[in-house]
Amino acid sequence: MFTNLIESSSHAHDFKRRGSFFLFTTVTYLLLFAIAGVASIYAYDARLEDQNLEEIVMLSPFDLPAPQAVHNAVPPRANDNNSNLSVRENPMASVNHPEIPPATISAKPNTNPPVPEHGPWVVGSGNSDPASISGPGNVGNGVGPATGAGQVPAIEVGTPPALPPVVEKPKPQIIHKTRLLNGEALSLPKPSYPMIARQLHIQGAVNVQVVINETGKVISAKAVSGSPALVTAAQQAALQARFSPTMLGEQPVKVSGIITYNFLLQ
Repeated sequence: MFTNLIESSSHAHDFKRRGSFFLFTTVTYLLLFAIAGVASIYAYDARLEDQNLEEIVMLSPFDLPAPQAVHNAVPPRANDNNSNLSVRENPMASVNHPEIPPATISAKPNTNPPVPEHGPWVVGSGNSDPASISGPGNVGNGVGPATGAGQVPAIEVGTPPALPPVVEKPKPQIIHKTRLLNGEALSLPKPSYPMIARQLHIQGAVNVQVVINETGKVISAKAVSGSPALVTAAQQAALQARFSPTMLGEQPVKVSGIITYNFLLQ
């Protein structure tokens, strides 16, 4: 008896577990189907903006009326002596109106001038145009004003004035002096004796070639002779020297010469 009760209790628990699993599985599938349905609704693109809502109506074809050629109405004849109007003996349209076909076709060039595009005109004997405002003259073939001989008058402009001569700026000259420039200096500072030359008992003369500009300032100094231990001090002193300007006529010029410095140990 107790064995049967235990077995019955065991089967009931198993059925309950299987029922719970079946219920859970069913609910899970229902939720998945619901989620898939909602997602498909949002994912569907109807493309309403691409739909063409225009209606096409088919109409029966019909023939268009042929264009009618427009001919210039021939104005009544007027007095040929009227100078304000263009006169044409045989009025015809210009080539700028291809929509007006000519009455006849010929290979011979047409010498009859067309009617003016703008302005009034009359039919008369001969072809003429009103006189130009720019000046008197007889009318030629109706194309434009002309002189009595059918030529455009020449305008005398005269001989153009000659261009002024190009004045070249005189190039600055340099005067090379062979004598020493020591006596011509307004200011000739003495060079400092180099310490190395003093310790080595180096002495002697140093010749410095200088270039003096138009105002008397030394712009270049280069030693041409002397001990290498003394040339630097001599060049620095030469650059500080000042001279009076050298004139060649009324124009100041540059001067090149030699300045001598004597280095003596005392």
